[in-house]
Amino acid sequence: MSTIGSEILEGLREFNDALASGLSVSDKLTVRKLKLTLKPKKYDPELVRITRMCLGVSQAVFAEFLGVSVKTVRAWEQGNNPVNGAAARLMDEIRDSPEHFRARLLKLAENVEP
Repeated sequence: MSTIGSEILEGLREFNDALASGLSVSDKLTVRKLKLTLKPKKYDPELVRITRMCLGVSQAVFAEFLGVSVKTVRAWEQGNNPVNGAAARLMDEIRDSPEHFRARLLKLAENVEP
């Protein structure tokens, strides 16, 4: 049974062989070009809160998960700062697959006693 790891290793071996052959890599391997349409959604305060609630977490946990401060999440939810860049893209992904990100949060969570 093939695993993702073994497929990656096999692909790297093929790539290495193609480089070693001296031929153009595109002559030895299938080369694809992709264009991704990744314009993030515009997040207003309500949509930020709804996205956070998709995960069922506090502002503090949401902030830690996104790699921003609690102050930043609070400012987004109060409409004081716009959401942009990587945070907006990540929130798009969370909204697209909330079950995946809830599972990730559970996997990352540490049980902390008071």
